[in-house]
Amino acid sequence: MKKFRFSLETVLDYKNQALDALRAEHGAILARVRAQEQVIEDLETEHRQSDEDFTQRKLEGINIVDAMGYETYLRSLENKLQEEYRKLEKLRRMEEQKRSQVVEARKETATIEKLKEHKLEDYRKAEQKDEEQRIEEFVSTTRAMAAMGI
Repeated sequence: MKKFRFSLETVLDYKNQALDALRAEHGAILARVRAQEQVIEDLETEHRQSDEDFTQRKLEGINIVDAMGYETYLRSLENKLQEEYRKLEKLRRMEEQKRSQVVEARKETATIEKLKEHKLEDYRKAEQKDEEQRIEEFVSTTRAMAAMGI
């Protein structure tokens, strides 16, 4: 009996390695997205607290220079937030693109694995048929020898 050998095994191995690499890249991009979301959350918290401080100081009475300083700082935080949101959007687009690459690679790998399963099933059926034929030949030979008195 010869051993089953799938002719596209090296291709399947390559596709699996490529899929693993894409998954790792996708995971790294997801980590960057989460980190960027945290940066934005921190900036929003800082903006909200600074705005509350400014509002409180206005109620208590604040001089013009300090008020202008607060307004300038709040505007700079808003600009920084807009910049960070743009970065987040870019990262999300990269993540979406990488996810679709992972999905495509999974489809390709699954197709080859399905082909391998079919080939293995065909191999097993052929082996079973061969085994049945050998048994049948053995039985026939045994009967013939018994009929001949051997």
